[in-house]
Amino acid sequence: MHDANPSHPDLQATAKEVMQQRGFQPEFPSQALQQVAELKNHPPKVGPTSDIRDLRNLLWSSIDNDTSRDLDQIEVAESLPNGDVKIMIGIADVDAFVPKNTAIDQHAARETTTVYAGVRNFPMLPEELSTGLTSLLENQDCLSVVIEFVVDPSGSLKSPSVYRAVVRNKAQLQYNSSGVWLEGKSAAPPKIASSSDLQAQLKLQEEVAQKLRNQRFQHGALTLESDELQPLMLNGQVVDVVKQQKNLATELIEDFMVAANGVVARMLEDVSSMRRIVRTPKRWDRIVQLAATKGDKLPAQPDSKALNDFLLRRQAADPDHFADLSLAVIKLIGPGEYVLERPGEVAPGHFGLAVQDYTHSTAPNRRFVDMVTQRLIKATLAAQKNPYSDAELTAIAANCTQKEDAAKKVERDMAKRLAAIAMQHRIGEVFDAIVTGATEHGTFVRVSQPRLEGLLAQGAQGLDVGDKLRVKLIRTDVQKGYIDFARA
Repeated sequence: MHDANPSHPDLQATAKEVMQQRGFQPEFPSQALQQVAELKNHPPKVGPTSDIRDLRNLLWSSIDNDTSRDLDQIEVAESLPNGDVKIMIGIADVDAFVPKNTAIDQHAARETTTVYAGVRNFPMLPEELSTGLTSLLENQDCLSVVIEFVVDPSGSLKSPSVYRAVVRNKAQLQYNSSGVWLEGKSAAPPKIASSSDLQAQLKLQEEVAQKLRNQRFQHGALTLESDELQPLMLNGQVVDVVKQQKNLATELIEDFMVAANGVVARMLEDVSSMRRIVRTPKRWDRIVQLAATKGDKLPAQPDSKALNDFLLRRQAADPDHFADLSLAVIKLIGPGEYVLERPGEVAPGHFGLAVQDYTHSTAPNRRFVDMVTQRLIKATLAAQKNPYSDAELTAIAANCTQKEDAAKKVERDMAKRLAAIAMQHRIGEVFDAIVTGATEHGTFVRVSQPRLEGLLAQGAQGLDVGDKLRVKLIRTDVQKGYIDFARA
């Protein structure tokens, strides 16, 4: 059942079509482009004032994807005499360049997120901003909102504060090279090797991140391993899909961002704001069943701490298949969403992170929620009225949730096309697989090597999320992104 005509379609054009099919408007309107031109000619002044501190002397650094230029945050740590460590996270002050209700802002409010489509990125903000004027690029003076907190030796967080500052990124670093160095698996990359101060700084940040992580896990945050696939390109053609590895550098940034977003959420308790929540799982019964198949027992009622203890046991017992179990649990927990939280109210919280207070504030170049939250922060700091009504925040939360789901579908649609290209020469091969979805639309499986998803077109009867099986690849369709398997 080989495809008669394996092809390499125009993936750039396909990505744009998929964006439009999912409700996005990937081209910037002329008014937004005009605003960009005006900003380039007359950018906001970047410098300290009575309410903007000068922190350019600190050893700030950023760690991000190897190809990222839309840098949202930089970090620095300072050891205190009593054994505590002060952490400062500088967030790009996008609002200073994109005021509310301007043309760029209106476009961002519609799109709500940057979409990463594998072969092409569709930025929420014009790239002249997101990878230029509002990006915390190396050796440039930048406006920022700084989220500061102190972490004690146990990993408890205290003394939070938020303020505006001018910062300067001294070292733009990458996840892969920084991560393997932090793990002791490779020599330091050149920027880190050239500075003993930067080496000490990053190791201090990693120590603190581990303490924050352990503290979260003690409260029931979930240990989950997700696989992100990236296309492997050769001469402009997709030749394979490869897994993007997590490492100590990615975890460091993740731990700092979770802590920073919690600080911001608590800062905004007295004003209407948006929260990021993951509700208590509706399919907890199936999670209990999955644990039972591993010889383990979970309580009848949802319990994140008990679930994480089970996950840790499985990670130790069967690390090779932990990603498969994680994927099943992620699917059964369900997606996150944005909701309005009014003063005095308590949003449902974030089941996966085991936190009650959580928002998104650390990626304003890439997410509209974070731009809105930044405006709420700045209004609070200036003792000004909330720039958004409850009705506006409710509508923004609903649109951001919907568009986030649509963005994931774009990314999944494109990932399937890329995977179909990579797999079109492997028809007839047999793979180990796990069921990732069982709906009225069909039963879906993910194979373990390479980790990619497809439809179980034959032999799906009686299967549910988390079940393991052997499948044979029977068909690929590059144009539609179809990968079809049969039970082997």
